[in-house]
Amino acid sequence: MSIATAATPATAPTTVKAYLRPIDRDGLMAFAEKGRNNPASRGTNKVHTVMEGQYRSLSYVGNHTPVVVDEPLHLFGQDTAPAPGEIVLSGLGGCLAVGITAVATWKQVKLTRLEVFMEGDIGNPAAWGAGGALEKTPPEMGFQAIRVKVVVEGDAPREVLDEIVQHANFYSPVANTMRNPIPFTISLAD
Repeated sequence: MSIATAATPATAPTTVKAYLRPIDRDGLMAFAEKGRNNPASRGTNKVHTVMEGQYRSLSYVGNHTPVVVDEPLHLFGQDTAPAPGEIVLSGLGGCLAVGITAVATWKQVKLTRLEVFMEGDIGNPAAWGAGGALEKTPPEMGFQAIRVKVVVEGDAPREVLDEIVQHANFYSPVANTMRNPIPFTISLAD
């Protein structure tokens, strides 16, 4: 014997938004207050880089797995890891993403998507100073242009999301390090 069931009326589809894992807003506000009370405060990042051979190196940061850096085959590396300039861009992308997340949290905007795409024009005609183009000056070496595109979605209009991105860019420690000259020293270790 079969039992017939009445068809249920179709219900309107619902959209479920998955927000990115949030940061602690109260902690962020306490950190911001600390910065307002002591605007000259500084932290120190420390990295220990060990050359493994050819152009492959391992950079140790705290207790984390080492960051591997290499050069592509056409630059005499093994192409086993990102090149140093790519690592710099990844640091920029990470810093911008952190800043965008912090500003969105501050403005109480929940994000559903955040991706940062970067391109940097870099050349090495001086061959790292190993006998290449000798007439180069420091401003001519390194990145000559960097382009960043941000894909961000959340519970705010596009104009607000753009304001968040621009605000985060303005205050990005890594972006500002790349935009502005800073004191830089290098010496042999004791």
